Amino acid sequence: MTRKYVVRTFGCQMNAHDSERISGLLEQDGMERAESEDDADLVVLNTCCIRENADEKLYGSLGWLKPWKEKGIELGRERQIMVAGCLAQKDKDQVRKRAPYVDVVMGTHNVHRAIDLLEHASMRGGITEIFDEAVIDDHALFPSALPVRRERSYNAWVTIQIGCDNTCTYCIVPSVRGKEISRPFSDIVDEVAALARDGVTEISLLGQNVNSYGRDLSLDARRAGDTEIKLRPQFAELLRAVGAVDGIRRVRYVSPHPKDMNLETLMAMAETPAVCEHLHYPLQSGSDRVLTLMHRGYTAQKYLEKIAQARSLITDAAVTTDIIVGFPGETEADFVQSLEVAAEAQFDSAYLFIFSPREGTEAAKMAEHFIAPEVMSSRYDRMKVVLDHSAIIKHEARIGRIEEVIVEGRNKRDADAFTG
Repeated sequence: MTRKYVVRTFGCQMNAHDSERISGLLEQDGMERAESEDDADLVVLNTCCIRENADEKLYGSLGWLKPWKEKGIELGRERQIMVAGCLAQKDKDQVRKRAPYVDVVMGTHNVHRAIDLLEHASMRGGITEIFDEAVIDDHALFPSALPVRRERSYNAWVTIQIGCDNTCTYCIVPSVRGKEISRPFSDIVDEVAALARDGVTEISLLGQNVNSYGRDLSLDARRAGDTEIKLRPQFAELLRAVGAVDGIRRVRYVSPHPKDMNLETLMAMAETPAVCEHLHYPLQSGSDRVLTLMHRGYTAQKYLEKIAQARSLITDAAVTTDIIVGFPGETEADFVQSLEVAAEAQFDSAYLFIFSPREGTEAAKMAEHFIAPEVMSSRYDRMKVVLDHSAIIKHEARIGRIEEVIVEGRNKRDADAFTG
């Protein structure tokens, strides 16, 4: 009988892409996707560790998977549990201690090893395998070079970079994803061309800090397969090259860092028709004092200037953002500055978060400066009012216009509405 699997993904686009790769490897090995855990022989939990409730999600899921696995024994079926992703990387020694019935704990750099690890667990018992740094001696091990089961036939993730060299004090990502490693320029363009030949029309370039792409590449790599040395910023060059691939109609990217955004990248966005007019530009705070505590590397004024520059160059640019309220030591005056910057920026939409301490980060050591939960909750509500008001203004400005859109499916919360 054909074995079946389910992959449950928590967290960011990088995790979603890793889950596609895990699914691709499983299907290459002969497995089929199951409709639910009841029909599955393998459940993969691809975890995130950005938010405090990530642990609760993992161990809550593992709690009900224990009887699921025991039921398999009663049915005479081998059922396996794999925990992958960032929380597995961070808590490598804890997962199987807390849930010894887990078969495989696999880190962020071990995706290519999924089948071998499952076979090991089946033959010899549970295993934890975590690589502290990505294996880079073979570029076939870059996630985008592995088999894939894409969720949408027209859209594909393409990894251009793994890891992060920034030191944002609230962020655990560098600890679990490792140092920045840029994928060779020509490899990326070749993959996009191959995807286009397969019918993909929309590409999303993935990296923890995409606009620092190429910083670690050698001069030879900067030649990018051309005779002309590429001296301009590599990410701008990459946007132009990917946008020029025949058959590609839309190019998106996540995530950039404001301190590394430059004119060349904005010009590439403006001058390359395939690149979408969307800039996700994480603010995090509008207070220079808090930005310094966060190690963000820019000021609120510089941030606003770059948004103004983007909107002057890119027609109908949609600017979205991330904001954290309640960072340790944030005063009422700091928060008011964030409100003012958010109001001035006029974001099209935003991801708003209440600060959540993550063990292993500098911010988690600032306990004496933690903000009271009720204060953080109040600030969240006040910021949401400002952000919602800006979004309404932006959306109302488009009433009566004819727009080209992609309908991706029905809204999960409202069957009469569509998303895209």
